[in-house]
Amino acid sequence: MSVLKATDLIRRLSESQIYRDYESAFNKATHLPLTLRPEVIWQPALHGKKNENPFCSVMAKASRSCAACLQVQEELSQGEPGETHSVTCFAGFCDTVVPLTVGGNLVGYLQTGQVALKRPSEVAFSRICRQILSWGAQVDLTKLEDAYFHSQPLSREEYEAMVRLLEIFAKHLSTVANQCLVQKEHKESPMITKARKIIGEGGEENLSLEHMAKALNVSTFYFCKMFKKATGLTFTDYVARTRVERAKVLLLDPNVRISEAAYDSGFASITHFNRMFKRIVGQSPTEYRRKLPAFKGTVKTGS
Repeated sequence: MSVLKATDLIRRLSESQIYRDYESAFNKATHLPLTLRPEVIWQPALHGKKNENPFCSVMAKASRSCAACLQVQEELSQGEPGETHSVTCFAGFCDTVVPLTVGGNLVGYLQTGQVALKRPSEVAFSRICRQILSWGAQVDLTKLEDAYFHSQPLSREEYEAMVRLLEIFAKHLSTVANQCLVQKEHKESPMITKARKIIGEGGEENLSLEHMAKALNVSTFYFCKMFKKATGLTFTDYVARTRVERAKVLLLDPNVRISEAAYDSGFASITHFNRMFKRIVGQSPTEYRRKLPAFKGTVKTGS
């Protein structure tokens, strides 16, 4: 895949509702920054993102120290192809990239981090200051010190659990990316594009085949035939899978009850939601949530 094509695909994915929903849920649940970026990037990937580490924000504003941040970016891209890779910067903050592949080709990364895996110390900060001064970088050391000692450290186990969430999402995002390519290459008909849009918006619980066919001004038989040909799924199955994926994103937020995730994703009843979720995912919503390491003990199942 060409660099231009991959960059365009990353842009389209970044603007998609499923990615925006996931980024928001990840930010709220982990308090870490997240970005979806191309394979090659010429600026600190997480600069300006929600939950950016204040220390990293100060560093990114100084030209020489910014060069050190870009060195981390380069090292992150030099890991084993197709594998999650982490790099710790000179100041002791860890960044991680999770590869996003389509058809076996690397198209970009999900990146998070700026995490201290060790508690900040006076000794470590003195070493950091000496390094910065040796570069001749113009950095406000008072602001930097305040930011450094307000950086909340995470245990390695906690951070690895959060990275695991990204690996799970990367697999789903790869499927979405492949669908984007198929749609573009086959120049999907306006009818199917409009149908996908209506389903994706998820505004109606009782979205029926008859309702969709009427909205598109075609017969139910014709719509069924063309939709299955374009997506490989029946209309009912496609709607269910779309809603389940939306629910999976909502379930990442420990403050959202399972019943709320069900209704907000478009299911009219908890029973139907549980049945469809288990059929598609292979486990119940409660089981799915309990297996997310970062959310053990926080499951809310109330109706």
